[in-house]
Amino acid sequence: MTDSSPNATFALACELISRPSVTPEDSGCLDLIAARLAPLGFRFERIDTGGVCNLWARRGDTGPVLCLAGHTDVVPTGPLESWTSPPFAPTVRDGHLYGRGAADMKTSLAAFVTAIERFVAAHADHQGSIALLLTSDEEGVASHGTVKVVEALAGRGETLDYCIVGEPTSVKTLGDMIKNGRRGSLSGTLRVKGVQGHVAYPQLARNPIHEFAPALAELAATRWDEGNEFFPPTTWQVSNIHAGTGANNVIPGECEVLFNFRFASVSTAEELKQRTHAVLDRHGLDYTLDWHLSGNPFLTGRGRLVEAIGGAIRETVGVETELSTSGGTSDGRFIADICKEVVEFGPVNATIHKLDERVAIDAIEPLSLIYERTLRALLAR
Repeated sequence: MTDSSPNATFALACELISRPSVTPEDSGCLDLIAARLAPLGFRFERIDTGGVCNLWARRGDTGPVLCLAGHTDVVPTGPLESWTSPPFAPTVRDGHLYGRGAADMKTSLAAFVTAIERFVAAHADHQGSIALLLTSDEEGVASHGTVKVVEALAGRGETLDYCIVGEPTSVKTLGDMIKNGRRGSLSGTLRVKGVQGHVAYPQLARNPIHEFAPALAELAATRWDEGNEFFPPTTWQVSNIHAGTGANNVIPGECEVLFNFRFASVSTAEELKQRTHAVLDRHGLDYTLDWHLSGNPFLTGRGRLVEAIGGAIRETVGVETELSTSGGTSDGRFIADICKEVVEFGPVNATIHKLDERVAIDAIEPLSLIYERTLRALLAR
């Protein structure tokens, strides 16, 4: 039964937090959400794959399509004895709701549901369609979650007009920041080959660390691009260098280097690959390089979705929101392939992935109201 009381979002958030859905487990969260939405006329499709639970739900058959997207999985708790209260026993303390997933992102999921319930009750004949795209594979490898749902939708020609991903984006207070894009992430595993030998006879060996050092200096100093209004310049960072046998008298035969680009929308993955190979080739290195693209950048400029959610934040909590593309990757990178406008918005992110994760209780219902007012701005007749 739908609970439309002022504490409805809080109550549903507690129900979700109590389910230990450590990635890629869902622990019945999707079934709980579907049961709440079923009386509202949603159609449901489970697109489960690779041990991951995925739900696509839609109310309506026409456009525009506004999708609310998120994940039911949470990161592992860490040592249970280090939590002040059990991570899957939602607990109220000092004006906060504590529990794993409280901020990332079960409160957002609860707010999605109650916002939809109130909106549909007031606008049963709304224009367009409301959709939900939910997965249990965001905190893990993210290879069988949202990306698979997007592939299924794209395969049958379904597209979205607007999408709000419920990631915790607020910094100090609810509504002070939304993400209107994210940088791309491109990783490389470089293996520079040398000739192993004794350090006392370097003329009989070839040290791959020494040979790579000038290229490393050039790559680290390269200005890859200048960024733009929303993105900082692309960065290149080495995360690990490994070589040698562990002995101090052996010149290594190979040097392995792990690195990562976080790149702006003004650069492409192919351009960055080509420029990297050009540097390595110019230094005459004997090497192999394996690439992994985690996601391309996406960017939503100022338009209807940004205006709608910004207005809803202003109306609800009196905050002028900041647009930002900072931080890591999210499932928005997949959704952007089939959606014109994608933003991320949710509660304060200060405690996500930490011990004693929490969300301010006085921000829970306003979060739901912001989602509801965004629905109204975009879909109400």
